Amino acid sequence: MPGNDKKKNKQAAPDSKVYTGKLEITRGGMGFVVVEGMDKDIMVKPDHLFTALNGDEVTVETRGFGNNNKRIEGIITDVVRRKQSEFSGRVEVHPHFAFVVPDSDKMPVDIFIPLHLLNGAKNGDSAMAKIVEWSGKTKNPVGEIIRVLTNESINEVAMQGLLAENGFPLSFPDDVMEDAARYPEGVDKEEIKKRKDIRDILTMTIDPVDAKDFDDALSFREMKGGWYEVGVHIADVSHYITVDSALDKEAYRRATSVYLPDRVSPMLPERLSNELCSLRPNEDKYTFSAIFQINKQGKIKDYWIGKTVIHSDRRFSYEEVQEIIEGADGDYANELHVLNGIAQVLRAQRFKKGAINFSSQEVRFKLDETGKPIGIVVKESKEAHQLIEEFMLLANKTIAEYVGGIKYKDGPVPFPYRVHDVPDEDKLRMFSLFAGRFGVKFDLSSPESISRSFNKMLESVKGKPEQHVLEQLGIRTMSKAVYTTDNIGHYGLGFVHYCHFTSPIRRYPDVLVHRILQQCIEGNIHPIKHLEAQCRHCSDQERRAMDTERSANKYKQVEFMASYVGEDFDSIISGVASFGFWAETVEHKCEGMVSISDLAEFDDFEFKESEYALVGHSTGMRFAMGDKVRVRVAATNLAKRQIDYAVLEVPELPRNKRKQLPPSADGRAPGRNKDSRGSRQGGKKDGKKQNNTKRKK
Repeated sequence: MPGNDKKKNKQAAPDSKVYTGKLEITRGGMGFVVVEGMDKDIMVKPDHLFTALNGDEVTVETRGFGNNNKRIEGIITDVVRRKQSEFSGRVEVHPHFAFVVPDSDKMPVDIFIPLHLLNGAKNGDSAMAKIVEWSGKTKNPVGEIIRVLTNESINEVAMQGLLAENGFPLSFPDDVMEDAARYPEGVDKEEIKKRKDIRDILTMTIDPVDAKDFDDALSFREMKGGWYEVGVHIADVSHYITVDSALDKEAYRRATSVYLPDRVSPMLPERLSNELCSLRPNEDKYTFSAIFQINKQGKIKDYWIGKTVIHSDRRFSYEEVQEIIEGADGDYANELHVLNGIAQVLRAQRFKKGAINFSSQEVRFKLDETGKPIGIVVKESKEAHQLIEEFMLLANKTIAEYVGGIKYKDGPVPFPYRVHDVPDEDKLRMFSLFAGRFGVKFDLSSPESISRSFNKMLESVKGKPEQHVLEQLGIRTMSKAVYTTDNIGHYGLGFVHYCHFTSPIRRYPDVLVHRILQQCIEGNIHPIKHLEAQCRHCSDQERRAMDTERSANKYKQVEFMASYVGEDFDSIISGVASFGFWAETVEHKCEGMVSISDLAEFDDFEFKESEYALVGHSTGMRFAMGDKVRVRVAATNLAKRQIDYAVLEVPELPRNKRKQLPPSADGRAPGRNKDSRGSRQGGKKDGKKQNNTKRKK
């Protein structure tokens, strides 16, 4: 941990330069420190890694060039911030000491556990250990057992392991919990006097049916002359989080909540996220609001921004609102219809001005009481979701425009914008050629024509098997949205100014936005120190959260498909590489790999990167992204989060020339419909023996 790595590496040359960057370690053990603004990474040999692990933020001191005179070499002198400080593993207890042998190969040494820090763990237990000191004088860090996992389910161990692997703590420190507990329930009379009181105006929340942290609410009232007052009210988290408090530091450290299939790892303790800050029905709550005077044509006559106190009259789920939109009776039906009408107008205006209508499909797992997936549902974005989305976008854009229009010392106010750059030209050119296979034409002459082309494509493939592949590949051509003080606009949304204001319970940048916004309203601006560095940290944490969520979803896909080993499915090729291709089942959106070695019976295949395809040397057979292919589930491996598929027939050839695999073990023909299957094989491992390598202590 940063505060405990106090003994620094003293091998550095006195005339060298010191940089701070992110360490990436290859499988071979060589390290490379990525320093922002440097064209080339700094190479670090294994002996000079100090105590740093893959993903850590480190200081590195350069030592000139390596043997090839091209790459700068360095040694790591300190660990600024660890990506991961908690590890799951097996406990080994000896007479005078103990070790935890980590499950992950990303931790190359065992963790030394003093006996007084075993906290009840016994020899052979599975446990979670936290590094408390690693001075560099010893090869092994010192740790303590923070949780025994032996009696936990496989799912519980896996989900906790994924969070820890990506650097998200499994619990909050005591001082953070004490900080959160000191705030009283309800609202204070003196505080209400400082705010606009709109508790008597109709207010509602619309969220997923299982949500507990309600960030946002909408208020609505009709005005004269065809105008409506619509308020976007956001939980005033900054009221509770004092700058530099234990709670604030922990929220910044996490920077985001992480949403896994069976749980949420919250940015804030539940006392805040699910209670004090959550805009629950029939409770008075502090909020930060943007209130608009708007008509049915989406024209905004005026708006007001400031702190408020609200009282939510009704908590809706998206499903309830969607039923009302589609004609069912329900509470506040007239108000919801007006709000939805305005939202659809705002949506149409966005796309007309250049926003791209990406709406990639997402899956939700139906889980039993043990967390095992028993079904998969493809989530759709319906008008109820779009209603909330459009008003949140409007609020975020308005806040960014407001702050962007204020000057500070002859320049803009330092502010954490949410920006999205134009697409990479080379990626875009390759994608446009690929999309042409589906009859899609791209006009690459300007950013505006590119966005129009994307929208035409997305409309033309809607509901078709290739929709998901084109959406996913199209998203990959895009730059990544990030937080920064350098406002270059948001290309994907078509906004010149944009920020994140609407989810401070689960995103730290929104807390920063609230603080700066209040300074602007009060006319008392004092810029936040190191704001750009904080933006980079929040962007990094967002990527880690996304990686964790993807890994957890993949784990559940593998767990689900383990019950279908030997079964056959229609699928779409969703990715291609030199070592094979990925296929995603049409029905369940479960992605698995077809190895190139398994295609050897058909031909010798070459990877054509520009065509997103594997092409046979002799036959010209092609396996390309977007192709339909029938596959069989050959094996699943939960430990590796891997599904192996086998191809049943080769695409791109006349039917009478297609080679087919023999019938499966139960006598079924490869093409038999999955709904008429016989007895299913149970979830089996792939039969491969795991490597148990001896670890250094």
